[in-house]
Amino acid sequence: MDTTRIEMVMEQIRRRIAGRSLLPGSKLPSVRAHAKTSGVSVSTVVEAYDRLVAEGVVLSRPGSGFYVATQTAPLLLSEVGPKLDRAIDPFWVSRQSLEATDNTEKPGCGWLPPDWLPEAGLRRGLRALSRASGIALAEYGSPLGLPPLRQLITRRMAEKGIEAPPDQVILTESGTQAIDLLCRYLIDPGDTVLLDDPCYFNFQALLRAHRVQVVSVPYTPNGPDIEVFASVLAEHRPRLYITNSAVHNPTGATLSPVIAHRVLMLAEQHGLTIVEDDIFADFEHVPGPRLAAFDGLNRVIHIGSFSKTLSASARCGFIAAKKDWIDGIVDLKIATTFGGGRLNAELVLSVLSDGGHRKYLEGLRMRLARARHEVGAKLREIGIVPLLEPQAGMFLWCRVPGPRSSAQVARAALVDGVVLAPGNAFSPAQTAGDLMRFNVSQIGNSRVFETIQRSLSQSCSGDR
Repeated sequence: MDTTRIEMVMEQIRRRIAGRSLLPGSKLPSVRAHAKTSGVSVSTVVEAYDRLVAEGVVLSRPGSGFYVATQTAPLLLSEVGPKLDRAIDPFWVSRQSLEATDNTEKPGCGWLPPDWLPEAGLRRGLRALSRASGIALAEYGSPLGLPPLRQLITRRMAEKGIEAPPDQVILTESGTQAIDLLCRYLIDPGDTVLLDDPCYFNFQALLRAHRVQVVSVPYTPNGPDIEVFASVLAEHRPRLYITNSAVHNPTGATLSPVIAHRVLMLAEQHGLTIVEDDIFADFEHVPGPRLAAFDGLNRVIHIGSFSKTLSASARCGFIAAKKDWIDGIVDLKIATTFGGGRLNAELVLSVLSDGGHRKYLEGLRMRLARARHEVGAKLREIGIVPLLEPQAGMFLWCRVPGPRSSAQVARAALVDGVVLAPGNAFSPAQTAGDLMRFNVSQIGNSRVFETIQRSLSQSCSGDR
């Protein structure tokens, strides 16, 4: 009997159980049905089911069929989806960056170094907060969030052409929590969600937790490949599309107005809802097109946060959505976090209202522009070539030379205390094995380039 095919069937069942598309007590497909859909023999499926019974994963009920055991293991996100090299797992870069010591260099991470952030403004805000009323220091925030901050966010969105009154803005603990709430509100396990390829790796990680099917569309310098986009919508009928606006992560690309209009036309045609993540808005010199501005918050939900240009410690984000959805999203927020984080909201409001904040942002944009130019030139010297020249932001999306994959290079660099971001961590289709994202603000010394160059030349274990 073909042992490999038996194991394949067993793995299919285990994965469906891990992903919760087969719940405890639910009935497995009949032996004949599973054999037909998997393209294997009936005897192969019988043997696979019997082995799963022996493992305690499945129960056999004579005359009735096979059922998922009622006592199942906890959800393990690493088990949901295909088995990948740990260096290209969507969690890998996050774990290595967040757990890094002070001596670790982090050109693979997605945030600015502390000395690039507005420390003086944050300290002024903290001092002001220490003198605030007892209510501000001790009480839960309102479900919608701090009114003055929502009003300020409304004004900031208006500068980019997005009209959203304060009662259509909900504060969240972060941009990630904003997406999590929207996934809870808009999709169910087993639904299909569309992502860019490449895309921010935590989009993939979060969607694993929601147990959905992910499909992807190649992202070009002007936005998603619109022909593939149309084809994917027609074939897979995704419920949701999650994308970056303004500065795309990881490519640094900017959405063109023409592509934006075509995306919205196709979304309307296929009943698609779009979540537009605008977390890098403050890096832009000139605001680029926003889907929410063209759409008027009809099919587009606009989200953002302040972790990239203020502080990752002051967790605060927001959702702007059409009025009909606000109450439902607020109910979910209450159910999952109860009240809002008022202290963080007060601090963010204080810093954003500071007279020197706009000057800080202007200086930051200029500093990032210099860093993109300087780091890009040094990377080219060692054979690493950016695929495009971003107009804003902190990322360069680059091709890595030589026979080794970017994952192998990242593993080698980690031994020397340098965290890199291999391309396939960003690619749902796993088509970016020779690409890598670099954070130009986190490459401050020659040691990083020396380590990268050495890692390129080392022999590493693993397949491309």
